[in-house]
Amino acid sequence: MKTGVILYVVGENRIRETTDIGTEIRKIEPKTDRVEVVAKNDGHFDIADAWWALTVKGMQRIICMVGEINAAGALQMKNRFLRLCG
Repeated sequence: MKTGVILYVVGENRIRETTDIGTEIRKIEPKTDRVEVVAKNDGHFDIADAWWALTVKGMQRIICMVGEINAAGALQMKNRFLRLCG
């Protein structure tokens, strides 16, 4: 079963190009096949758009996580998962 992760980024800081989001996500969810980002300034516009992109790419299990980019540009994961229905 292919697993996709939607990372919902909160806060005002932008994602830096040097930030390796895939590696950070795989520390928490090692079987992740694909990651889509939803952020104010980067990535997808909303969660539904990212969910659709993962569904079209064949992901059968989709997890939505919440993270924040700190001032140094590093990803800090929150201990929250969002439930997706549909």
